[in-house]
Amino acid sequence: MMYRRPILPALLILSALIGSARADDPIFPPGSRVGLVPPQGFEVGKAFSGFGDPARNALILITELPASAYAELDARLADEQLRRQGVTVENREPMGFAMGPGFLVTGHQEAGGVTFRRWILFGSTSQFTAIVSVQVPESEKDTYPDAAVRAALESAAVRVTAPVEEQLIALPFTLTELAGFHVARVVPGSAALLTDGPADQADLPEQPLLLISVAAGNVPSAAGDRDRFARGVLAETPGIKDIRLVRSEPLRIGGQQGYEIIAEAKDVKTNTDVMVAQWLRFGGRGHLRVLGLARKDGWHEVFTRLRAVRDGIELR
Repeated sequence: MMYRRPILPALLILSALIGSARADDPIFPPGSRVGLVPPQGFEVGKAFSGFGDPARNALILITELPASAYAELDARLADEQLRRQGVTVENREPMGFAMGPGFLVTGHQEAGGVTFRRWILFGSTSQFTAIVSVQVPESEKDTYPDAAVRAALESAAVRVTAPVEEQLIALPFTLTELAGFHVARVVPGSAALLTDGPADQADLPEQPLLLISVAAGNVPSAAGDRDRFARGVLAETPGIKDIRLVRSEPLRIGGQQGYEIIAEAKDVKTNTDVMVAQWLRFGGRGHLRVLGLARKDGWHEVFTRLRAVRDGIELR
């Protein structure tokens, strides 16, 4: 199954929807379940979930956390985390969110010699916790006054889910071959979880799982360093234990340096024997990780399909 063909039509549809929306219609960034009516001058972000005015260094960032996170944020964590990030909290007040309670924290922050005015809305829904963070340089307060930002935050809306095609647009890679897998979940801008079976929330060993993710940061250049790096990444994989390497070797993937590890392991919950395939593809500013997991019985057929998905990934 190919996903390259629907991408262009999906982009055209998305552009048409944004272009034809009324001024008071919330706009949802690609892949986001949270949308709002941004202040005039903000545009949908191209490399992040939110809106921006690059000329004025102003941003609206949208983050989704598990639903359980809201209670702790409301109780104490929000103010503490913001202070650790260098935000001077000036006020906190209740602000109703689209589908549940919410609160707004306002303040300012010094960064790179610039003073930013900050508004951070924390909202609760039955499915997730939303954080809408706004930063505007103090020098642009006449362009984006407090009233305009508050009106944007008060317009926040929630949708149950984002279409899969739209979620895929928000990823830094393209899946040109799914090999019988389907997309279960997408983390906008960073990762996609694929599975094969009736449940989207399946855990091992119920259904094969395939996680594709990107991570920024320095990448090892020497072969020995890449081996240690790959083993370290695999060792931190949640949900499996008693990992025993079957094969570990360098491999070129998509014309770039890569590393392959095939291993046996056990599922933490059921103690079932599973197989693991991890491929790392190294780039100049980070790496792509393809992680496949499935029951040991039937692994050969699944492994062939995992490689097909791996070989069909194109970085944007």
